[in-house]
Amino acid sequence: MPGDATSKLQKLLAQAGLGSRRDMEQWISAGRVTVNGVTARLGARVGARDVVAVDGRVLPAAAPARLPQVLLYHKPEGEIVSRDDPAGRPSVFEKLPRLRGAKWVAVGRLDFNSCGLLVFTTSGELANRMMHPSHGLEREYAVRVLGRLTDEQIARLVSGIRLDDGVARCDSVASGGGEGANRWYHVVLKEGRNRIVRRLFEALGLKVSRLMRVRFGPLALPPRLRRGQLQELAAAEARQLLTLLGLPAPPPQAARGPARTRHRRRSYRAR
Repeated sequence: MPGDATSKLQKLLAQAGLGSRRDMEQWISAGRVTVNGVTARLGARVGARDVVAVDGRVLPAAAPARLPQVLLYHKPEGEIVSRDDPAGRPSVFEKLPRLRGAKWVAVGRLDFNSCGLLVFTTSGELANRMMHPSHGLEREYAVRVLGRLTDEQIARLVSGIRLDDGVARCDSVASGGGEGANRWYHVVLKEGRNRIVRRLFEALGLKVSRLMRVRFGPLALPPRLRRGQLQELAAAEARQLLTLLGLPAPPPQAARGPARTRHRRRSYRAR
C-alpha cells in the first residue's frame, strides 16, 4: 500500500489468501489477529507500516504481488463443499492441490446432490467479489425435471416467486430438450442462495432430478473437463477476471506458471 493509504484489516487478510472476508472477520473477532502487537478489532484499518500477525505469525510485507490461482472443478454428485462434515462424506477439498502460506476458498457452493462447475481461488477478495450481489455475476444451470414447464410457470420463474427467505427470480429460462417424461431447462440467476434453483422448481410443484451448474459469470465449465477433474486458469484469463471485477492485476512478470489440467481419479468413500 503506497504512502499512508490504509485498507480494512479483513480485506488485507483475504487478499493474502488466508480465507474469505467472512472467515477473516471471525478470526479477528476471535482475537487471533494482532496489529503492532495489539489484538485487533473488527473494522480496524492498517497501512504499509503496520505489522499484522495471525496466531502470532507475522504476515510477510506486501512484496511483489502475484496473480491469485483460480481452479475450475467439475464437481460430481456425492461430494460436500465443506472441510468439516460430521457425517464423514467426501469433500471437494480433498481433491485440491496442497498450498503453502495460502488457502483455497470456494466461490459459492453446490449442494451434495448437485454437480458441475465449482470455482476455487487463493484470493478471498476475488471470491468475495464473485459472490457479492452488487457485481451481478450470472449463474447458469442445466436443470432436469419430471414434466414440462408451462408458459405460465416460465413467466412466474422470470417475474419472481416468493420463498421462505424472500422473492427469487430467474433472469432467463430456456428449454434444453429431453426425451420421454424428463425435460431439460437452462436457467440463469444472479444470486446464489442455498438450494435456490431446486426451491424455485419445487414451488411450482416440479421436482428437480438433476442439477448441473455450467457457468459462473465469465467462467464456463470446460467441455472436456470430466467429473472429478481440475483445471487451472491461464495467467491471462486470471488477469481478465481480476479486471472484470475491478481488482488490481499485478504486472505480467509476477504471474505464475502456465495452466495445467490435473486428473484426479481417486475414489473416495464416506468414513
